[in-house]
Amino acid sequence: MKKTTILFTLILFVLSFTTVSAQAKFGKEKTEIGKMLDEFNVAAAKADYDNYFNFYADESTFIGTDATEIWDKKAFMAWAKPYFDKKKTWNFTSLKRNIYFSKDGKLAWFDELLDTQMKICRGSGVVEKINGQWKVKQYVLSVTVPNEIVDKVVVEKTPIENILIEKLKAE
Repeated sequence: MKKTTILFTLILFVLSFTTVSAQAKFGKEKTEIGKMLDEFNVAAAKADYDNYFNFYADESTFIGTDATEIWDKKAFMAWAKPYFDKKKTWNFTSLKRNIYFSKDGKLAWFDELLDTQMKICRGSGVVEKINGQWKVKQYVLSVTVPNEIVDKVVVEKTPIENILIEKLKAE
């Protein structure tokens, strides 16, 4: 019985050490990604066009709050350029962020609640380590809707989105 307890304790110790090592490795990566996402948001707030878009991978996608907004990097840059030129960009600050990793640590995905001019929004996305730097591969911006008022929001958006629904069904 005593040998079994010692063996079991040793196995738990080795497993916990392995888990701690993995968490420590990803802890450093989480910090890097968090810093990158904060700088990404600051670049937008400062209307720093080049810096903001340097956070995106060459092959990346931005999905906006409107159902029609899905752009590759080049199209998103073209859409955003007038806003950056006029210094009329967005100012998002992370309130809470979660970051998760693929087993090999080369991909990560995140979700965060953001303080924005639209009140609380959710940003989510995928980042990839490319040439030693984390780059945004996909970013999704969503407006949150409190459950208590979702029915009112549906009433407001129904006439607009019914047209889009019919168009998408016809494609």
